[in-house]
Amino acid sequence: MSFLANTPVEKMTGPYARRWWALLVLCLSLLITVMANTSLIVAAPDMTADLGLSSSDLQWVVDSYTVPYAALMLVLGAIGDKYSRRGALVLGLLVFAGGSVMGSVVDETSLVIVARAIMGVGAAVVMPATLSLVVASFPRSERAKAITAWAATSGVAVAVGPLVSGWLLEDHAWGSTFLINVPIAVLAVFGALALVPPSKAEGMGRIDYVGGLLSIVSVGSLIYAAIEGPHSGWGVGPVTAAVVAGVGLLAFVAWELRHPHPMLDVRKFALRPFTGSMLAVMFFFFGMFAVIYYATQFLQFVLGYGALDTGVRLLPLGGAVFLGSALTGMLTPKLGVKVMVVTGMTVGTAGMFLLTQIDKGSTYGDFLTPLMMLGLALGLAISPATDTIMGSFPESELGVGGGVNDTALELGGALGIAVLGSLLGTAYRDELTDLVGNRLPAEAMEIAKDSVGGGLAVAERVAQDPSAGPQQAQAAVDAVQQAFAHGVAQTSLIGGIIMAAGTLIVLAVLPGRRGFARKSAEPGVGTAASETATVREHTGATR
Repeated sequence: MSFLANTPVEKMTGPYARRWWALLVLCLSLLITVMANTSLIVAAPDMTADLGLSSSDLQWVVDSYTVPYAALMLVLGAIGDKYSRRGALVLGLLVFAGGSVMGSVVDETSLVIVARAIMGVGAAVVMPATLSLVVASFPRSERAKAITAWAATSGVAVAVGPLVSGWLLEDHAWGSTFLINVPIAVLAVFGALALVPPSKAEGMGRIDYVGGLLSIVSVGSLIYAAIEGPHSGWGVGPVTAAVVAGVGLLAFVAWELRHPHPMLDVRKFALRPFTGSMLAVMFFFFGMFAVIYYATQFLQFVLGYGALDTGVRLLPLGGAVFLGSALTGMLTPKLGVKVMVVTGMTVGTAGMFLLTQIDKGSTYGDFLTPLMMLGLALGLAISPATDTIMGSFPESELGVGGGVNDTALELGGALGIAVLGSLLGTAYRDELTDLVGNRLPAEAMEIAKDSVGGGLAVAERVAQDPSAGPQQAQAAVDAVQQAFAHGVAQTSLIGGIIMAAGTLIVLAVLPGRRGFARKSAEPGVGTAASETATVREHTGATR
């Protein structure tokens, strides 16, 4: 037997024998790209102290990964479809590893941002390639199970990222959180060559590069405006980006409607199963990423947990994802996609609303139930939604399908951190101003209002000032922690309202089982597969 998996999927007469091993490699590849989104949150305090990052600097260290990641996935997924999905996966892993090596050795803010952006480009190749290869490598009767494992991995990675990062930070500098990606990426490259069969679209035709460019401009500008506007104010840059995003989106739709072979057939958005599933993915990750963002800060800055202890305390979220994934695998064939997706979103929304009870006296136990509810919700909802989205695309467009699904995921997460993170900052600043008043010098107050970490740093300075004393320092600590807890509660209320509205929209848009599918695509195939077969029927796709 050859070391390399050389037989293309398109030439196989039966199911690929080592497909479950291939799935393991694909999930491992997915794991590190999602971990890169959340592991940096735990490393942020060390990076801020070492590099002297301002709040704006830190935001762009985090988001320089997100912008290319979300903007490029649709185009790079199409390129993988045409030339080689496995080749795209391997190339993306190598680019991701290269950016990780750079991030681990540089010591300037601008270079860290560049390294993160390179990692984002690599991730934009890897993520849609993993999903398209999952669908291409499995027969239709097994795809729902394989996609469930893929979706569970993306959820677990949200919790594993802070754990691994915290473990490394116990004995190593923050650069180690970049370097850990390299051996995993190299292992995934060898695993891909040995276990993942080659795959590409047959008879795809020329790539719609104009549509691809318009999609990059639209999504990239939208994310930039969403990140920079709430944080720095709606000046010329963010407003211009928002206008470019709007005009770019209109131009993209107009171009795609007229193009004979569009990058993305925008007519799919007229199909309720496809659109409802896209909205579900986007709304859910809007809330999930935001909660991880501020829950991690609360555990570190208010409850005083170290990086590793914080990561350990996020693990129940990962366990709940596995539970939800197991349940959705059993229940979706019986209850249908709509019931599972809406149930998951409802559970997640309830978890968000529970966080409105957070105050300065809250403990880890007050976060445990909401985190587990969000994990359970992710497991229940995301797999059937992703299965439906991928089922809307023919074999020749699996990379595009993966890019569309992953863009919705990343766009939701980026908007969640940007919008709810901005609301958190505003609520924190307002409450801190009310609590402290003019009892701190103006310069110190500005630093304290910039972030909870800045506020605690100011309190530490107060403690070292002989004219102040420990009581005044403790009062400053109490004010900062109370203000941040207030911000968490207020932000969770707004986030819960947004997620509740999203749940109602998805409930209205997704059709019931009769609207989804009137007959099974294959004998014995589960409900999710049957329903997605109907989407293919409406879009003219064949599998």
